Amino acid sequence: MNETARLRRRLLEPRLERFIGVIYRPITELQSHYAEASLPQQFDAFLWFDETHAVGPLGPEHRPIGVPDTYPFGL
Repeated sequence: MNETARLRRRLLEPRLERFIGVIYRPITELQSHYAEASLPQQFDAFLWFDETHAVGPLGPEHRPIGVPDTYPFGL
């Protein structure tokens, strides 16, 4: 079996995918926060970043004139 076929077989294996934006409930965390997923069956492409860093807020020079600070939330 060549390397590509071996990689595809490994990526097809179901693995846990964590949901985003769920209410945290420790008692039901596994059932309510995760589902089994197969990357090649769910996505057309997969990117891996070896290193990332946190984003920072944009300064006031990037805010359109006349738009309130709380746009689009209106708080």
